[in-house]
Amino acid sequence: MKLTGVELRRVRLPLVAPFRTSFGTQTERTALLLRAVGADAEGWGECVAMADPLYSSEYEGACADVLRRFLIPALGGLRRLDAAAVAPALAPFKGHRMAKAALEMAVLDAELRTRGEPLARALGAVHDRVPCGVSVGIMDSVPELLDAVAGYLDEGYLRIKLKIEPGWDIEPVRAVRERFGDELLLQVDANTAYTLADTRHLARLDAFGLLLIEQPLEEEDLLGHAQLARSLATPVCLDESITSARSAAAAITLGACSIVNIKPGRVGGYLEARRIHDVCAAHGVPVWCGGMLETGLGRAANVALAALPGFTLPGDTSASDRFYRTDITDPFVLADGHLPVPDSPGLGVVPLPEVLEEVTVGTEWIPL
Repeated sequence: MKLTGVELRRVRLPLVAPFRTSFGTQTERTALLLRAVGADAEGWGECVAMADPLYSSEYEGACADVLRRFLIPALGGLRRLDAAAVAPALAPFKGHRMAKAALEMAVLDAELRTRGEPLARALGAVHDRVPCGVSVGIMDSVPELLDAVAGYLDEGYLRIKLKIEPGWDIEPVRAVRERFGDELLLQVDANTAYTLADTRHLARLDAFGLLLIEQPLEEEDLLGHAQLARSLATPVCLDESITSARSAAAAITLGACSIVNIKPGRVGGYLEARRIHDVCAAHGVPVWCGGMLETGLGRAANVALAALPGFTLPGDTSASDRFYRTDITDPFVLADGHLPVPDSPGLGVVPLPEVLEEVTVGTEWIPL
């Protein structure tokens, strides 16, 4: 496959409700989309970086810059381009995993479309639908939280994840457990908001039978997570700390986690995400697919990934209407707590032209 160029497209979608985590509150999703154009096909990618460097050192503007100046031009020198060649071609440029993942995703989509092969099949999926959980942000009050959780359960979600931070942890979890019972699949996500000094406090969560506590400490603190894991009955899951198959293997070996959240954008792409899946499977560590408020493009790819055999826990692959009244693709709709795995070539979805035009705030063409 030979690319003629890549279009960078910035879109802005309002959220149906503010989404608050320990990093801050989002009221809209600004996203960078990529359209890789070749002689025989085109493919779409989505960059999961946020507008500001709060969740990660990467942010949307920096991703656009590194794509424009370094990453996209690096593909121009390849005699033959396929998705497997993207990561080696981009390896000289340090970091920028979210930008690299978006470019690989666009090339992978185009390649699979030319072959007539769905992404799920190419990755090794074994399921045609995946169980879905939902991530519930920090609320202004416990009654508001309980109403939100009740609504998601009525919609059919199979697992609830509560965002927590110091001052919003024990009591909200207690209230949800008391209101909805011990059978509810319940977990919490700290987004690095705690330190080892909070160990005794976090141990109070053990009383609530949680599936896991996600990323309680700073992302670089593997040793701290290992120490914390020895002090908690609740399984520790790593998210931000997992940036590659190598880092996943290190975390598992150190005892820093017993569950892993795989976010393809955070690890450099879907091919590296599959390698992390394989490493975890080899060690008997369950994985699940996290979310970054993706549009239908990223959601389609995440659902395909979550259909691999090692994804044994419901992920954050929620329906389109969890965040958006109108998605840029045909919406993903929850059915019996599951989403269907796309079975058309590539991602299996494409943007709806009229919606895409409405939410676009800027485009740029990078020729090769």
